[in-house]
Amino acid sequence: MTSLKIEAWAESWPIAGSFAIARGTKREATVIVARVSDGQVAGRGECVPYARYGETLDGVLSAIETVATDGLDRMTLAQRLRAGAARNALDCALWDYEAKRAGASAASLAGVGALAPRTTAYTISLDAAEAMAKKALCARDLPLLKLKLGGKGDAERLRAVRAACPHTRLIADANESWTDALLLPLFAAAAETGIELIEQPLPAGADAALAAVERRVPVCADESVHTRADLDRLSGRYDAINIKLDKAGGLTEALALATAARARGFKVMVGSMVATSLSMAPATLLAQTADWVDLDGPLLLARDRVPGLSYAGARLNPPLPELWG
Repeated sequence: MTSLKIEAWAESWPIAGSFAIARGTKREATVIVARVSDGQVAGRGECVPYARYGETLDGVLSAIETVATDGLDRMTLAQRLRAGAARNALDCALWDYEAKRAGASAASLAGVGALAPRTTAYTISLDAAEAMAKKALCARDLPLLKLKLGGKGDAERLRAVRAACPHTRLIADANESWTDALLLPLFAAAAETGIELIEQPLPAGADAALAAVERRVPVCADESVHTRADLDRLSGRYDAINIKLDKAGGLTEALALATAARARGFKVMVGSMVATSLSMAPATLLAQTADWVDLDGPLLLARDRVPGLSYAGARLNPPLPELWG
């Protein structure tokens, strides 16, 4: 097997304004780029270390840089690194490398076929109800908006946005901010305002109440699902799962997770962290069959890498080979 060299480095990309969720606000996206090369052909992948999962910038860099390169491929990588951001960056870099070495697209190597454009959600970050309604009104021409929620005050947020955008498809992400006591009134408000999906209302590991209440709006697991190993305990609590490459540990596991989830009757969302087009590009393979696509990360940045993904409003086009795959 060809010996590969691994490099990794951190980059910061400014966010246009700020991005707020229930856990806090940030003004830049800090990513790690991994590069694998045999001296002639190279591939890249990008990840976002996430403190919610115990990840740090230095820890992820260290994990990437200490991976043994002898006999390294995507299968051995899964044995050498746990699922998470570090494995994602290397797994996607290996997909890119394999595609460029074979002179074929990553999509064809994955058996996905030719990629088609997909419609992505556009995120309205957490704010007061009136401010979120104003932001949503500015984006009302986009077909699908994703509302970041925060628990207290969410009913008012949902109603204000719906009043501002009466005909727009809306999904919502609570980022673990609801409590058991809030479930029934906020499910009622979500149903009243025509929300078609709610992500992760309760904290991961404390979501048993979802199986005991009437879910008037379908519920999607995010923080509660990382890999296929999580699926069995989600049955009865969730109707869909959000697959993110940073959680799954790369495209390899994410593709297998999507197949396993559908076999269990879950619908599938494909999402990502706020990051550049290099993070989003591998997820476009999953987007082909996803029920919801949430790959708007580059649209939230003040600038993106060049070449980046091409967006026409909410229409996300497949990546160019110069970017990835």
